[in-house]
Amino acid sequence: MKYLILISFMLAAALPVRAQINTSADTPLRVIAIFAHPDDAESKMGGTAALMAEMGHEVKFLSLTNGDAGHHEKGGGALARIRREESHEAAERLGIAEYEVFDNHDAELLPELHIRMDVIRAIREWNADVVLGLRPNDYHPDHRNAGKLVIDASYMVIVPNVAPDTPPVANNPVFLYMQDRFSKPNPFSHDIVVGIDDVIETKLAGLDAHTSQMYEWLPWTAGRLDEVPEDPDERLDWLRQRWINREMSDEQRAGLEKWYGPEKASQFRYAESFEIAEYGYRPTDDEIRMIFPMLGN
Repeated sequence: MKYLILISFMLAAALPVRAQINTSADTPLRVIAIFAHPDDAESKMGGTAALMAEMGHEVKFLSLTNGDAGHHEKGGGALARIRREESHEAAERLGIAEYEVFDNHDAELLPELHIRMDVIRAIREWNADVVLGLRPNDYHPDHRNAGKLVIDASYMVIVPNVAPDTPPVANNPVFLYMQDRFSKPNPFSHDIVVGIDDVIETKLAGLDAHTSQMYEWLPWTAGRLDEVPEDPDERLDWLRQRWINREMSDEQRAGLEKWYGPEKASQFRYAESFEIAEYGYRPTDDEIRMIFPMLGN
């Protein structure tokens, strides 16, 4: 008998954690995106965040580093202050509820226990229904380690004796990955695809808030700094052209068709994709439409 009980327990432990997600139309969902650097989430889900905020969701961005290495001329505390101010401005433009920046050094993020505990506390304090993170396969070690920190926190957020100074969430959140282009060891899966044409200018405004990145650091790393206009309006148009000319993959287009239908999907020029993580609560299609009310019926 005791062996049957043990086998039953092991089988139950191997199944995805399921719990009741908040489905009340009167209570907004609480969404937190956790990433490595200020401006990561704006690039990957700025449009979706703006749509969620418009629809009443409480959206928070959390950067696990302060970005103090991300520049070719500035650095240290001065750059960290600039990037924190840029983040707050981006939050205003996107309409999200909060943008927090942890004071860990850029380019030095490791999946250490004390940072994992901080991530667990952040998810609990936000009382998150949905957590978005990065996949742990990426060119940048900070991105990889930010993804691992979220994965490592994904079950622990419901365990009372882990970080016991912060009460656990009542229900395990839905964990999603933000899009990337890396294919090894496995390519990104476009499980949920959101059309963002209606808020593409809002997304661009959020990116534009990160002057040190969009118009200085990133163009410098690409060898294109001399192309950036000095006039703010011309710079924004330069940034707009970079986004307008991006191609949508066949996989992303197929994801749009799943959620919006072929006719409506064909009208979108811009989209953001999310992969459902194999951790936390596994949402049904109906629950996904509740989390992302902008999806077609």
